[in-house]
Amino acid sequence: MSGLRPKLRIFLLICILSLFHISCNKEHNDVIPDVLVDFYIDLNDPEFFDLNAVGNHILVNSSTNNLGYKASGYDNNGIIIYRSQVDEFIALDRTCPHDYVLDGTSIAVNVDGIFAECPLCKSTYALPSYGTPTSGPSKYPLKMYRTSFNGQFVHVTNY
Repeated sequence: MSGLRPKLRIFLLICILSLFHISCNKEHNDVIPDVLVDFYIDLNDPEFFDLNAVGNHILVNSSTNNLGYKASGYDNNGIIIYRSQVDEFIALDRTCPHDYVLDGTSIAVNVDGIFAECPLCKSTYALPSYGTPTSGPSKYPLKMYRTSFNGQFVHVTNY
């Protein structure tokens, strides 16, 4: 029995080290490069009124209501803001991650309802599931930005 304890400790140590190694080497899904994103949206502004209902989205970019370059997303493709619940908003970069990984191409996805589709590779992404690909060749989700909501203003940022 005394020979079993050292073997069990070694086995547990190997398991812990293996789990640590796997978690450190997991595939990095955020393939779109970082750009500065930091802006607020006032839900009382008529331009953003659609976000007052769950299931709706808006598209923002550098020319949207004077939000400037901080709202343009990667390569000025813009950002999708989707209201998924009463107090939850999802902000996603419009740049297709599949085309970017494939050859560095920067293509903005088009949004129709709760789906976004790349016009080039035809990958489809579901907005309610945080931009997860649902069809097409893409294996990466759309780049997501942090959001917070105080009852009137939605803050979108990546820092």
